[in-house]
Amino acid sequence: MARAWKPNARRWTTQPRWDQAEDLARRVGVAPLVAQMLHNRGLDDPDDAAAFLAPTLADLHDPEQLGGCLDGAAALAQAVRDGRKIVIYGDYDVDGMTGAAILHQCLHMVDADVHTYVPHRLEEGYGVNLEAVETLLDDGAECIVTVDCGIRAVEPLAIAAARGATVIVTDHHTPDASLPDAAAIVHPTASGEYPNPHLCGAGVAFKLAWQTARDICGETHVDEPMRNFLVDATCLAALGTIADVVPLVGENRVLATFGLRGLPQCGHTGIRALLQASNLLETKLDAYHVGFVLAPRLNAAGRIGHAAEAVELLTTDEPARALEIATFLNERNTERQAIERRITDEAVGMVAEQGLDGENVRAIVLAREGWHAGVIGIVCSRLVDRFHRPAALIAIHDDGLGQGSCRSIPGFHIAEALEACGEHLPSFGGHEMAGGFRVQREDIEAFVEAFLAHAATAIQPEQLRPALHIDAEARLASLDYNTVDQLERMAPFGQGNPRPVVAIRGCQLLRPAKRMGKTGGHVSMVLGHNGTRMRAIGFGMGDLADALAAVRHVDVAGKPVLNTFNGRTNVELHLTDVVWE
Repeated sequence: MARAWKPNARRWTTQPRWDQAEDLARRVGVAPLVAQMLHNRGLDDPDDAAAFLAPTLADLHDPEQLGGCLDGAAALAQAVRDGRKIVIYGDYDVDGMTGAAILHQCLHMVDADVHTYVPHRLEEGYGVNLEAVETLLDDGAECIVTVDCGIRAVEPLAIAAARGATVIVTDHHTPDASLPDAAAIVHPTASGEYPNPHLCGAGVAFKLAWQTARDICGETHVDEPMRNFLVDATCLAALGTIADVVPLVGENRVLATFGLRGLPQCGHTGIRALLQASNLLETKLDAYHVGFVLAPRLNAAGRIGHAAEAVELLTTDEPARALEIATFLNERNTERQAIERRITDEAVGMVAEQGLDGENVRAIVLAREGWHAGVIGIVCSRLVDRFHRPAALIAIHDDGLGQGSCRSIPGFHIAEALEACGEHLPSFGGHEMAGGFRVQREDIEAFVEAFLAHAATAIQPEQLRPALHIDAEARLASLDYNTVDQLERMAPFGQGNPRPVVAIRGCQLLRPAKRMGKTGGHVSMVLGHNGTRMRAIGFGMGDLADALAAVRHVDVAGKPVLNTFNGRTNVELHLTDVVWE
């Protein structure tokens, strides 16, 4: 009986071997192991597999196919011609910021009277609010374009329309039965069926900018300056696509691929400054750098300050000002990290004190005064990763109002859970894996009971044991340079297209596992398997060095990668799990 180095052993679930892998490999020109990975992602057809491995901008769907895009572009282009004051109302996350920046830059290029507005996360909350709309109208807004929000803002946008403003909604969130009163609703599902229902907010804004450029240029093909802008705009769209964790397949994969590829050479002033401040100017960028380096810096502005600072970074054309803001966002992010660590430590302690990690408890719900509402969502994710159950945290303000965030595990729908507890919540919203809500101090206890009761009935015990999905069992010898190089062609990796994981059983530890890193938090080992040897690294697995002291043979699961050091590139395995007898 194999045992895991962690008390809560993962369930290894391995994809069945596909008998036609060698045929697909021959027809596409890849290794059989890569063909198995393509099959696991539903790419059995050679043409589809080849297109996946070599995406092109021609694979992007025409904006005309996006519901509401033709009407939205026509209305926006007319507002430009009429010299109307246009306000782009964006969300405060990376998806909303980058989408707003795309539209702002497009309209700025044609000398439109264009401005941006982003609500304050803590003071105004998510979405389009009535007070902000009335203020914008009083200040002369004649055309309001929402980005990554607005599909449920029926009342505020009805006021805007009633006061004579042209309203254009661009969003990708799930709509209610009633849609806003707008000149156009540009949305992948609310306004007709679009081939890519998972287009993010920045992607929707990119398509509207593309079609608006056509309308302004007066032809199907845009002029050269607009064409160059749209190519650069894929960099912003890629940031939004990856940061919003939408599936990186189909059109989203195209945007992410070309956006990442173009980031180092991108002429966008704000992006250049952000890369410089993050020490990434000379780095080959991938989805990791967006999700864990760039996006947190942009999000930090909204989490512990005002996202308007980040939007200014993405819309200014002054290099000095852009670098000043990017440097400031670095500082904000450092501050955010310190706050996050403190709240995480406190939350983990409360879980232990309250026994919320017990076998009979299906969810974690915690509330505390002094927690920062802009950071608790990240801490929820940390708790889900650590305890593998849904987590909801509530930051209680001085006025007695609690602001909550929640994150989930596969199979437990957060939005439905909040709906089930809705009688205790003044407001709430979200989707399957994440959500937010508000609750009065006196209703917190009732909400906690209702949420835990719902989780107890909706979550089965086996869901609390984390599963490790393995693409294939392999031999170390099959992980040669050419094969792993071909695996890299499946990037960018992320939601819907995770980096492939392989299992190698019966490995010999050729050297004792040893700790590495400044604090010894990682582990390094050399594996041997049927005459092949390979270095393996376990990030955050430093305790394995002690657990494996007397062990000689292990089964490992990990991600094959190419590592370049001192000018030499070798294959190594980044460990995901290790088990032994």
